[in-house]
Amino acid sequence: MKRRQLLLGSAAAVVALKAARAQAPREIEVTAQRFRFTPNVIPLKAGEPVVLLIRSLDFAHGFFVPDLDLRTDLMPGRVIRLAITPQAPGRLAFLCDNFCGDGHEGMDGHFDVT
Repeated sequence: MKRRQLLLGSAAAVVALKAARAQAPREIEVTAQRFRFTPNVIPLKAGEPVVLLIRSLDFAHGFFVPDLDLRTDLMPGRVIRLAITPQAPGRLAFLCDNFCGDGHEGMDGHFDVT
């Protein structure tokens, strides 16, 4: 009887852990450095909540997603957490909107949402 209770308790713990993991947003690390984002193409799923962990390695960059009206400053040495949940498939562009020198105009990327 005790073995059965232990097994049932373990099974319930596994189910609870899986449920907690399913609800936690996926985290994606992004770095900004003159004059690029890495990665600059990020695959996402429509309806999936994600948290971007964005850090600048060298300069005060900006991170702007025009279609979602999201914007933040990226200061060197700090990690910015930006939560997004794209609602529909498509391509969502992001870019640096804080002039960072020659090459700034090419500092961009996009989310591929499926």
